[in-house]
Amino acid sequence: MDHRVARRTEVLSNHLLRITPPRSAALQPNRCLSYAPPELLNASCFDVREMRRLMDGHHLEERDWLFSVMIQSSLFNRRHHGGRVFVCPDYNQSMEQQREATMKRIHYLLRRGAFRGWLTADGPQEELRKLALHEVIGMYDHSLAIKLGVHFFLWGGAIKFLGTKRHHDKWLSSTENYEVKGCFAMSELGHGSNVRGIETVATFDSNTEEFVINTPCESAQKYWIGGAANHATHTIVFAQLHINGSNQGVHAFIVQIRDSDGNISPNIRIADCGHKIGLNGVDNGRIWFDNVRIPRENLLNSVADVSPSGEYLSAIENADQRFAAFLAPLTSGRVNISVSAVYISKVGLAIAIRYALTRQAFSITPNGPEVLLLDYPSHQRRLLPLLAKAYAMSFAANDLKMIYVNRTPESNKTIHIISSAYKATLTWNNMRTLQECREACGGQGIKSENRVGQFMGEFDVQSTFEGDNNVLMQQISKALFAEYVACQKKKKPFSGLGLEHMNKPLPVIPSRLTSSTIRSSEFQIDLFHLRERDLLSRYVEEVSERQSHGESKESAFILVRTLPDLSYQLAQDLGRAFSERAILKTFMEAESTLPAGSLKDVLGLLRSLYAVISVDEDASFLRYGYLSTENASAVRKEVPKLCAELRPHALALVSSFGIPDAFLSPVAYNWVESNSWSSAQH
Repeated sequence: MDHRVARRTEVLSNHLLRITPPRSAALQPNRCLSYAPPELLNASCFDVREMRRLMDGHHLEERDWLFSVMIQSSLFNRRHHGGRVFVCPDYNQSMEQQREATMKRIHYLLRRGAFRGWLTADGPQEELRKLALHEVIGMYDHSLAIKLGVHFFLWGGAIKFLGTKRHHDKWLSSTENYEVKGCFAMSELGHGSNVRGIETVATFDSNTEEFVINTPCESAQKYWIGGAANHATHTIVFAQLHINGSNQGVHAFIVQIRDSDGNISPNIRIADCGHKIGLNGVDNGRIWFDNVRIPRENLLNSVADVSPSGEYLSAIENADQRFAAFLAPLTSGRVNISVSAVYISKVGLAIAIRYALTRQAFSITPNGPEVLLLDYPSHQRRLLPLLAKAYAMSFAANDLKMIYVNRTPESNKTIHIISSAYKATLTWNNMRTLQECREACGGQGIKSENRVGQFMGEFDVQSTFEGDNNVLMQQISKALFAEYVACQKKKKPFSGLGLEHMNKPLPVIPSRLTSSTIRSSEFQIDLFHLRERDLLSRYVEEVSERQSHGESKESAFILVRTLPDLSYQLAQDLGRAFSERAILKTFMEAESTLPAGSLKDVLGLLRSLYAVISVDEDASFLRYGYLSTENASAVRKEVPKLCAELRPHALALVSSFGIPDAFLSPVAYNWVESNSWSSAQH
């Protein structure tokens, strides 16, 4: 205390007497910081173009064409910073201006042919082209991607997959060229995830051969309907079908809500959902129906039909199977969301890692140079495991797309389960990645022009739309339960969903783990199999125990999901185990296609980092005894080692994402020049 008082007295005396204190010999003034391109010091040891081909998987030329189309047009808000061109939506615009900008961009892309064949062409390659271009659009603006997704994948997908030839002939071409603007009215104020419980009613009038659509109460209003507030002319309405006083369950109907001039149709009321934390370029609306009459032909009838006399007709006798068929359009939505989450994680990581390769902070010695952020082990630990996850989840997303475009009626269940698992896992990971990247960019991460912080508001919605993530994880556990019970009951081996490992002997984990063992793909997949296998057995035992006390299967599942005990956590842990095992498996399969060399070596490091960080972050491995405390500690120690080995490859790994400079942000490049006084004058 005496020393501090003396020091303050000295400072005040020098100030009052205007005495200049002697300069410390230990510290010298530093020269001003300057930007040095990270490429000068970070050479690539592998073929970046080949890595990009592996990551994107398909339609690289089409992706690059659309990148170029968007970068060259002033409609995409071109601006110059630090000697570079960047494109990014103008978030200073009002909600109304953002919505109109979204529609102008859609019409521009329509004229350029971006949507050719999105509904009228068939086959896996055409679907993959559509997905590739939609991924590029999503990296520019989530509002634009969602607006297109609702129109093409939900409205258009419902007509294509739930309708028949009469619907295809009438609606698909006019939808593709935007003569018709569609939306998708499933969610209600009172029912989101629980689609079975929706309250909108469609009553068949056999006298006029019409359906009469009604919103019977306020909770039945259609809510969050993208496109409904301003632009959509038609919608797919999901409603309970009533015929002669009998409820046949949820069905889908085509309803016109506006004419071509934008006037709202009779007996329909529409209100705006208002300003949101993101996606303000999408005109989400609310819809009420008051005795709206539509012709019998407007029922989408590939699953079920109603005859002119009012007879209900369906080749699917089981009501549950019919309901599942009506939800088919949601599968494409979950595929899109899963893939989008990965690409946005890539954008965030490319920005944060490029910044960390040029931004310095603190010096180790008094007069020494300041240290690059990414040379700090703590900064590596923040970003590089997320980079490994982005790679792992890219392979998983590509695998999901291939399953989807090559789907058959027999694979629908698999697609539903895997898309649900990936939608939850990948969107949760995206939000965590964006938060970490935002923080890793410091104050620069707050600026909208640097994108990462803005993305957090834009993509947070992915956790709840097209299925609440927590509900989806419960659905996965329920599906795995059914698969387990069916195999046990029929005494048949497990087949499908990657559960074939359940037919093999229980994996044995070594009592002492070495670094080479931890990095072994065989050990990693064995450990993930052990976790999934044990959690599934525990979950089945928990539910079966409740059923043995007289509870119905439905009641047992509800109790398992709601009682505040181990069973709810079991369901969540099982969903996570299934997802992470499936992701690791797709990574290993992608890695196995490569010949020996530097590309495969780097992927091996990424795969190992993905595996060990997944283990380190999940308490299940210790909670249920899959790893001893010593082995868990050994796994954790491997994380910084792998990060250090990946550090020299960081620039090449984010460059392999294939994202143009213009789609990143000023802070990813010359952040000194882009913040200079001269830049502020333009």
